[in-house]
Amino acid sequence: MEKYRIPVEKLRRVCRDEELDFCRTTEDVPPLDGFIGQERAVRSMQFGLSINAPGYNIFVVGPPGTGKSTYVQAVVSQLAAGGPVPNDWCYIYNFADHDRPLAVSLPPGEGRVFQKDMEELISDLRVTIPKAFESGDYEEKKNSIVQSVQQKMGGYLQALEAEALEAGFDMKQTPRGFIFIPVKDGKPFSPEDYEQLPGQVRREMEEKGRKLHKKLENTFHTYRMLEKQANEQIAELEKEIALFAAGPLFDKMLEKYKKYPAIVDYLKAVLKDITNNNLEIFKNPGSAAANMPLPFSQEEVDSYFRYRVNLFINNEKSGGAPVVIEPSSNYYNLFGKIEYRSQIFSLNTDFTMIKPGAIHRANGGYLILQAQDVLSDPFAWVTLKKSLKYRQAIVENIGEQYRLVPTVSLRPEPIPLNVKVILIGSPLLYYLLYNLDEDFQKLFKVRVDFDTEMPRTPENLRQYASFVNSVCRRENLKHFSRSGLARLIEYGSRLSGRQNKLSTRFNEVFEIVYEAAAWAQAEGSGYVEASHVEKALEERNYRSRRLEEKIQELITQDKILIDVSGSVVGQVNGLYVVESGGHSFGRPAKITARTYMGRGGVINIERETRMSGSIHSKGVLTLAGYLGGKFAQDKPLGLTAQITFEQLYDGVEGDSASSAELYAILSSLADLPLKQNLAVTGSVNQFGEIQPVGGVTEKIEGFFDVCKAKGLSGDQGVIIPVQNVDDLMLRDEILDAVKKGRFHIYAIRNVEEGIELLSGVPAGKPGEDGTYPEGSVFARVDRKLREYNKGLAGSDGTGAEKDGKKNGSLDLAGPVRV
Repeated sequence: MEKYRIPVEKLRRVCRDEELDFCRTTEDVPPLDGFIGQERAVRSMQFGLSINAPGYNIFVVGPPGTGKSTYVQAVVSQLAAGGPVPNDWCYIYNFADHDRPLAVSLPPGEGRVFQKDMEELISDLRVTIPKAFESGDYEEKKNSIVQSVQQKMGGYLQALEAEALEAGFDMKQTPRGFIFIPVKDGKPFSPEDYEQLPGQVRREMEEKGRKLHKKLENTFHTYRMLEKQANEQIAELEKEIALFAAGPLFDKMLEKYKKYPAIVDYLKAVLKDITNNNLEIFKNPGSAAANMPLPFSQEEVDSYFRYRVNLFINNEKSGGAPVVIEPSSNYYNLFGKIEYRSQIFSLNTDFTMIKPGAIHRANGGYLILQAQDVLSDPFAWVTLKKSLKYRQAIVENIGEQYRLVPTVSLRPEPIPLNVKVILIGSPLLYYLLYNLDEDFQKLFKVRVDFDTEMPRTPENLRQYASFVNSVCRRENLKHFSRSGLARLIEYGSRLSGRQNKLSTRFNEVFEIVYEAAAWAQAEGSGYVEASHVEKALEERNYRSRRLEEKIQELITQDKILIDVSGSVVGQVNGLYVVESGGHSFGRPAKITARTYMGRGGVINIERETRMSGSIHSKGVLTLAGYLGGKFAQDKPLGLTAQITFEQLYDGVEGDSASSAELYAILSSLADLPLKQNLAVTGSVNQFGEIQPVGGVTEKIEGFFDVCKAKGLSGDQGVIIPVQNVDDLMLRDEILDAVKKGRFHIYAIRNVEEGIELLSGVPAGKPGEDGTYPEGSVFARVDRKLREYNKGLAGSDGTGAEKDGKKNGSLDLAGPVRV
């Protein structure tokens, strides 16, 4: 056993003083400048930010806690600070199509100036235009036009009246209009006299009356035409006066904005609208519709709204290209909205109520989003893809797309989009999008991949110290002494699961820095020492290990049956890791195997009860391949072997127990007891080679805690794959136990070494005739399998073949389960 024992100095890589000879405390090193341990990610990000072409948006991939969000924000902000400030954007009224507001672009800060200029222009017009109409010249010309019409109309009426008198009628004006009354000798006919007139005379008078009425209608028609002409003349007069009053103000604006054709066209449209359609509210501002009470529409309430400017995006205070980090990535926060004003029994809106989203604010710069948040909104992801694909930012309320009956709403003009979108997400999200969304590959061509570990090199040790310095400075914490820094570095290696690596999950490292500094503060220490780091780790472990202690208690009370002494046939202690709320710990599990005559092959009880994951199932299938290759070259493998994890009810995943399962099967076939003072981890391939597994440190510590609780006997230990030796970062308590010979760690390369350690019996190597040495483990297994075959041959009377299976094949007629 001694040749397999791992020396204590290899059970943890201690950070020695000479590795940290560059400082006495973290005060002696400069603060961290940049980012550490992510060279691939840094180079990828630099490339993604440098290329300005469609589709080269960035997806930052990495597990939580690797600092990817902090890095992205820092590097993008630094780059953006030297970038050009994008233009302002304004929405203005579209006089040609009221439902489609126009978008205009202006240099940074000019949007606010344009908005103010329009406010001042309208304010000046409300003063200048009324004054122009107060002049005597206007009233004189207007009266002249009115009097001309009245004179003409008076002449027409006088002529008609004279014609009526000549025809024997008197024309009178009544509240209901003009009427014609028959007269004789200057006096109106009475009804009696009119009735006594001969019929022929009455008919002649009625005919004359009809002709007079016809002429009266023609006269009034002429009057209406004259009145219309007069109104047109007055309107033209008013237009001339308004143009005369407003012209200089608009000329000044046109001159100022002559470089912007869209604004020039807009100003001309404003002047035309004022003089042709909306002059009345400027002539009489005190009585204009702007002062109308509810429930009139917004246009009636504010007749000047169409001349306002909606300053949609204002970059006047920007110091470079914008960097927008949107923490709440729902549809409206990302893509803006059209708000509505609630009035009595109605909702109203206009172009001044168009509000921007993050994509508009980031236009010309960078938009940083969490991928999971974007994908959580059913509309955000689809709209983001459309915006990037067509390079347009559109403001549209979601409801407009899903109403059963279309309603009238605004359709703002799209704004050209030039933005670099940076999504931050997990590897799972990245691969799902890459494989399931055909647009994703075209739109996010740059992958920035963050690793969870980095090499434990002298340079990276310096960088780790600089990182601690930065944290201590920023958070005003006590600095770390050399011993405290060394213990923190060892914790970094433990987090990474490798002796020659350091973890880049800086969130977790930061938490230990903060908590260790708190313990140093509580003790009044000048610096954070190794004892304070150890205290922080112990307290954190204590806060999280309630479940671990409960399981430990059940094992100690023999409620969960785990043997740590003696020997049992077909039974071995396997090891697995439990994840519970960010806390992981190892624990042993009793793995048992029962073998008997039959053709069921290897049956995994967990698989039969649907408690086995696919990887675990693969591991058990591998065992069948090993057994067949080892013992069924000259005979069928007439075997049924049932294996299970006793008292495990949460399901099994992973193949790290496959070697333990194989040892249990071999023990059962050989009728050879296995040592229960040893626990085993490691996967196995079909050739019997032991393969490395994960969580080996936690697994060893879990079995040690059980042995300690039940009493250390001095012969207890754990068997691990030799490839996992450089992954060990065991705690001091276990190192002390190994030094004193009270606990042991063994490393093996193949099944033969493992079964020898567990049974104390040589595995056995086949001789020239293919047989194994008598008394060896494999010889006993081979003998048992031959006995099974004889029994099967006698029970079915078919000899060595059944169902067409030839001699030497692996008989798996029953289900092979894992």
